[in-house]
Amino acid sequence: MFKSFKFLGLVVALCTIPPVPAQPNNTAVEIEAIKAHFTQSGLVPASLPNFTASALLTVSYKGLGSIVIGQPVSREQVLYEPNLSLTAVNASMPLQGKFTVVMIDAGPPGSDQSHGQRRHWLVNGATIPASAYLNVSMVGATAVTQYLPPNPPVGDGPHRYAILVFTQPADFFAPADLALANTGGGIFSVGEYARFTKLGAIVAATYFTCQRGPATAVLPSTSPVVSETLPGWKGAAQPTGAMAQKTNSGLIATRNALALFLAPIMGFLAL
Repeated sequence: MFKSFKFLGLVVALCTIPPVPAQPNNTAVEIEAIKAHFTQSGLVPASLPNFTASALLTVSYKGLGSIVIGQPVSREQVLYEPNLSLTAVNASMPLQGKFTVVMIDAGPPGSDQSHGQRRHWLVNGATIPASAYLNVSMVGATAVTQYLPPNPPVGDGPHRYAILVFTQPADFFAPADLALANTGGGIFSVGEYARFTKLGAIVAATYFTCQRGPATAVLPSTSPVVSETLPGWKGAAQPTGAMAQKTNSGLIATRNALALFLAPIMGFLAL
């Protein structure tokens, strides 16, 4: 009998658990996180001017999956060209037209960027089919530099590899030395290239790090991004309106179903 009452108490406790609201997926906060990561990693302003992306960039490598911004990876994990997709911040602002995709090696933190960065990928004329989850298509585009996997020198420390998607204007004009397909890699300034070709804003961006062997030199430290300090984080911490109602309704329905299921057992134990 004592065990029956203990079990009964456990069931009652389970059925009276209050609904807990889930944290929503706030794209605006994620955009702010991208800005913070690029600044605190030293990519802005050394390699790029400050920017505000209008979409989230998902970079997926075969066998690895989607990378997280700032994620350290091995060279073997990123040997082959990734798939790119975008998620717009505002669904009412479609991502249309042509785009330029760039991947640069900005070296380890504190690297001299006065002569530019090493080009690992440059595609002009990429397009994005109209859909809710937007995959970047390279069909019909000009791959000036085919994807070249990271190959940082041994002992150099973590090199920062940034992947950027720019809007490409109708009057886009590539410089003669970077106009033809299969030009290969080399050193160039992504900022100067963007100005010369009249590229538009950076639509989306991310980066990862890759190193070979332990660093043989002391590198400048980079500060972590603290999510709670980002603009909009406080407002995103609790769902409101329809989202809160949906979350609570689902939990209440689950709780009620549990109560109905256990009612016969409770009655039996009470005998």
